[in-house]
Amino acid sequence: MIVFPAIDMRNGRCVRLLQGCADQETVYYEDPLATAEQWQSDGAEWLHLVDLDGAMGSESNNRGIARRIFQALKIPVQFGGGVRSMSDLEELLEAGASRVILGTAAVEDADFLSDALARFSTRVAVGIDARDGLVATKGWKQVGQLDALEFATSLIQKGLRRIVYTDISRDGTLTGPNLEATRRVAERSGLNVIASGGVSSLEDLLRLKPLEVCGVEGVIIGKALYEKRFSLREALALLAK
Repeated sequence: MIVFPAIDMRNGRCVRLLQGCADQETVYYEDPLATAEQWQSDGAEWLHLVDLDGAMGSESNNRGIARRIFQALKIPVQFGGGVRSMSDLEELLEAGASRVILGTAAVEDADFLSDALARFSTRVAVGIDARDGLVATKGWKQVGQLDALEFATSLIQKGLRRIVYTDISRDGTLTGPNLEATRRVAERSGLNVIASGGVSSLEDLLRLKPLEVCGVEGVIIGKALYEKRFSLREALALLAK
């Protein structure tokens, strides 16, 4: 199982939000590039990088920082947050992102998603952010009536291979991942799933690992690493067994 240490950027800094709430922000580091280089030094095989301002529709210098991270790191980086046009997607991939995650655009513009997959295949993933089983968009600020499980199931027919599945109620809470929902999405959709939200301990990772057989190929870890609940090296060693 791949461990993705997470860097969420807001106003050019490395932060974590509680359940995606902008007014529940903790700033951990001022320099996302230095943080990314540290995760690489600690053995990360991938980096998960998010532009929170982009996801929320705000202007910032995060994209410039992201480009510097793409260029500086030797490991692949998956990037998400505010990618809503083909030109934006192309620019990020050309700048060095190994994979780009589409969120709101994948929900609202089926043609864009189909075109993106036709052109870039596995370099495109979809982020499904669920609140009470329903898909949230616009930086988690809008929740409609789209069922997250049904949406995930429909995506494999478009040629998608991979989703990032986040349970918003668990994100940033250190209360453990939603194992049942993650398993259900993986089994029903047939997609490769990267689990996100709630990891708080090495025990949580041990509970996630058996879901590999269902298609859960990776886990994103953020706050638990920043709060030093365990180290990245410990997580990598545990999941390599």
